Amino acid sequence: MIIGIPAEIKKDEYRVALLPVGAKLLIEDGHEVLIECGAGLGSGFSDTDYTAEGARCVNGPEEIYARADMIVKVKEPQPSEIALMRQGQIIFCYFHFAGSRELTLGCLAKKIAAVAYETLADDHGRLPLLTPMSEVAGKMSIQEGAKGLEKPMMGRGILLGGVAGVKPADVLVIGGGVVGTNAARTAAGLGANVVIMDINLDRLRYLDEIMPENVTTLYCDPHAIARYAVQSDLIIGAVLIPGAKTPVLIDRPLLQHMKKGAVLVDVSIDQGGCFATSRPTTHSDPVFVVDGVVHYCVSNMPGAVGRTSSHALCNATLPYCRKLAGLGLDDFLQGNRAQAKALNMRDGKITCAAVAAVFPDLPHAG
Repeated sequence: MIIGIPAEIKKDEYRVALLPVGAKLLIEDGHEVLIECGAGLGSGFSDTDYTAEGARCVNGPEEIYARADMIVKVKEPQPSEIALMRQGQIIFCYFHFAGSRELTLGCLAKKIAAVAYETLADDHGRLPLLTPMSEVAGKMSIQEGAKGLEKPMMGRGILLGGVAGVKPADVLVIGGGVVGTNAARTAAGLGANVVIMDINLDRLRYLDEIMPENVTTLYCDPHAIARYAVQSDLIIGAVLIPGAKTPVLIDRPLLQHMKKGAVLVDVSIDQGGCFATSRPTTHSDPVFVVDGVVHYCVSNMPGAVGRTSSHALCNATLPYCRKLAGLGLDDFLQGNRAQAKALNMRDGKITCAAVAAVFPDLPHAG
């Protein structure tokens, strides 16, 4: 199989979908690897690092999309990339279709086989290709949220952990999954007062056991969110329903009762966002203010720490990439029901039930 690795072109995206060692192993498996010149620079890898392992560097994405049987990327295809795709081509990356009708329509029209990192499951129902970036995003959410609380960023002008004699910030984390757990632990480590909410009581019991004393676990319901949102200095939206659009948990009226200069970090923005006033932003222009509340809604947070993120991501994706290339798409899907959940669309039809539910008017497989 010919495997193509284009350079990421989404704004402020510095990750690469394949490390040099990944190219080496795929070539040893009998495949050909084409990588766009400069694709690894944002993560600290030179073209020579790849060519030394047998990959071939090509200028521009056109040859990659024209020749490759499988495209391996990080972020969802941008319009100029969709234009280059071919019918039946396997595209293996993060798609997050539920967050964009335009993306969904574009990929359906090209009749690609969209194999999505974010819905691929393992035998235990976990999401192994989403987990490493969720870990990064969870930790970054506190890092960026703490920055947002600074007055030059239009925040309240408070230090997250406080100092002796001064109260630390109150942090609310909505969602107790991988993102939320990492966010809560990071905020607690900096000395903040943290509340973490979830609807899974077993998960809350687990979090109650492992979290430090300055973290309180609470069942998540609309009354609890409303009560603690108005008290919080920083709120992390860390809700995930695999493949589906994220529910809105903080509406505009509640926003108007929050502290002026409080910060919302919407880590769920890829799937539509969990705050009514959220809209995607970039690392170059990360925040905006609505009703006096600072919003941070960068849709590719881990992209800013490209080297760390690329290592973490590729450690997880490479085994599946090798398996997909080695078996071919049909055997990859038929051999394991859990990993078959990665297929989101094929032959111009949506195959993922969660995505189909968001776009019931679009063609989907029965």
